[in-house]
Amino acid sequence: MQIFLIEQRKKAGESQSYVANLLGISVTSYRERELGKLQFKMNEMFLIAKHYNKTIEEIFLPRKFTKSEQNEQTA
Repeated sequence: MQIFLIEQRKKAGESQSYVANLLGISVTSYRERELGKLQFKMNEMFLIAKHYNKTIEEIFLPRKFTKSEQNEQTA
């Protein structure tokens, strides 16, 4: 789950639909990326970082894992 990205989006008062449109993807695809079910593409990460005036590292690293993701990493 992209906790910092979600915080930045909400802080800016932006909907998932708004950011999805900015990236040129569907709301469903954006939601799945934000939840960590799909990975953001590199160009999407650059656009998001520029939009929020942050570095890619500030937004996307370190990535926080859900319990199930942590279990998958250790399995």
